[in-house]
Amino acid sequence: MREAMQEVAARPAGEARRGGATGEHRRDAQGTRRLLLDAASELFAERGYERATVRDIAARAGVNQALLFRYFGSKKALFGEVMARGGHEQLRSTPAERLFDVALRGMLAEGRGPGADRSLEVCLRSIGGSDEIAEALRGLGDEYAEVLATLSRAEDGALRGDLALSWLLGIGLMRVVVGKEPLASADPNIVSRLVGEALGSLLEGLPKTE
Repeated sequence: MREAMQEVAARPAGEARRGGATGEHRRDAQGTRRLLLDAASELFAERGYERATVRDIAARAGVNQALLFRYFGSKKALFGEVMARGGHEQLRSTPAERLFDVALRGMLAEGRGPGADRSLEVCLRSIGGSDEIAEALRGLGDEYAEVLATLSRAEDGALRGDLALSWLLGIGLMRVVVGKEPLASADPNIVSRLVGEALGSLLEGLPKTE
């Protein structure tokens, strides 16, 4: 009860106008954490780690930035949870043979709702940041490549996994970051089909495209 009262006191004055009914503002700690994670995921994907400020993340979540430090401790720790909730959860919950397609469609998707996985976009926007963040991004990339490598029986499976990941991130870079046409506005279904057909010669364990 005391913590709930502290949260109400810590929120920006304009938050009541944003949320609607008074009851919606009395969020528990879990709800506030979720709002901050959603906001951070969006801003890290849009701007990268360095340019997404704590102030802007808190503003998008509709809470005082003091709550961000209360629940996560630091911007770096928040970044780590965003990556864990997105990329690591995708790795845990997606069959290996579906991982490339699921990750690709996630980057190609438009009009994402709150909570959507944008971890690979976060990677693309945050590459070149601090050494600690770069290390975290490399670690996630290694995990994706290792899973993709299991789809090949070839002796150079690890290399094939790296090549598949490089292709995935390259497509995301050209579409999401650079905005290169016609890729930037291409139908995600068409892109996924064409890429899947070509990738089958690299990772023979991928499902055959129809």
